[in-house]
Amino acid sequence: MTDLATTDLAITDPALWRLPLQERMAHFIAPREAGPFWEGGFVNPMTGEYETFLAVTRYDDVVDISRRPADFCSGKGATSIPDMPPEGLEFFGGFINMDDPRHARQRGIVSRKFTPRQLAGVLDSVQSIATEVVDGICEQGEADLVETISQPFPLLIICDMMGIPRDKFETVLRCTNTILGGGDPEFLNGIIPAEDPEGMIGQLLGAGMELTQVMHEVAAERREHPEDDLTTALVHADSDEDMLDPSELASFFILLAVAGNDTTRTAISRGMDLLAKNPEQRQIWQDDLAGVTPTAVEEIVRASSPVTFMRRTTTKDIRVAGEDLDEGTKLILFYGAANRDPRAFEDPETFDVRRDPNPHVGFGGPGPHFCLGAHLARREVSVIFNELFNRLPDIQTTAEPVPLDAAGIPLVGGVKRLPVTFTPSKPVGVG
Repeated sequence: MTDLATTDLAITDPALWRLPLQERMAHFIAPREAGPFWEGGFVNPMTGEYETFLAVTRYDDVVDISRRPADFCSGKGATSIPDMPPEGLEFFGGFINMDDPRHARQRGIVSRKFTPRQLAGVLDSVQSIATEVVDGICEQGEADLVETISQPFPLLIICDMMGIPRDKFETVLRCTNTILGGGDPEFLNGIIPAEDPEGMIGQLLGAGMELTQVMHEVAAERREHPEDDLTTALVHADSDEDMLDPSELASFFILLAVAGNDTTRTAISRGMDLLAKNPEQRQIWQDDLAGVTPTAVEEIVRASSPVTFMRRTTTKDIRVAGEDLDEGTKLILFYGAANRDPRAFEDPETFDVRRDPNPHVGFGGPGPHFCLGAHLARREVSVIFNELFNRLPDIQTTAEPVPLDAAGIPLVGGVKRLPVTFTPSKPVGVG
């Protein structure tokens, strides 16, 4: 196995995750070729103890492990590398951090309400919200894409889908930034995690409690006054077996508001930057929006891989990829590295908006934890780029993306700021 400490930047070094995307992904090339696993370690901020993990970066291994939940479980931590208390896992990750039968029950309830047919109204609203956010900047000629488009667009869709009032939007935005900020002091009221880990944990718990309170208030209202939204569908059912209890509903909302928001937000921001760095690919897309959009969206997800990792834990002594692993071994699946594995993708470091086939794992590997909202995310990214290209066809970035100032390995490789310029135009409907 490769020892991460011998590479130029350890995988847990915050400096690695602040590098430009292409430079960061180049760091994975040599170790991925050296062997199926990298050995890494970190100091658990909750215990002060040194812990180890194995990084999984090859495509076939990520796919294989994802397909075998009985051998590689999620219930000891899927969204966190350190072990967390069960209540913490459920609070911040919901059924992502569960195994069957609890995972199957909760995901089954949500998935029956979360199909394209059930969400037809939401999918239609994606276009109206895209028009709304572009209207907000079109006359200015310049903007921060993250603040004005990437950040509000998917979160407004989620809030509308769940029936969250617009006057709660800023609260939801602030709390989701705190939870998925990767320990960035900007989203922790200036707290530096290495100096005040207890303060960071307090900020995270406080954000989770605020989101829980918002969801409890909306759920109570929908029990008394049903509306045409997902919360109503989840609190009204023919039987208790097809309904989430209040704590389950709150953890699902946190999962949706955090993961469903930040992943799409990052894909839009990274996508705009990838197009700026590959102008010939942008031209191919703009010349044939209808024909190229489906493959372009998949390529943005592959190349940017917004979700950095998920963790699995071996449930027994097992042999994987020619290596013998002990029960309880932490395996960190790095999706971005797998999505650039030359064994699975031809010329993987090249951004190609017409790449086909494109069997990326940007929405997670196959198996029971594949992203439930993948169809919605694809719709969101498709619509917003079509809206931007049609209404602001010369939109261009003017600087490098500003990444999260993460304290370690961020769950989502987020972008805080990305300035853009464009020729001003009038809002839709203004003569």
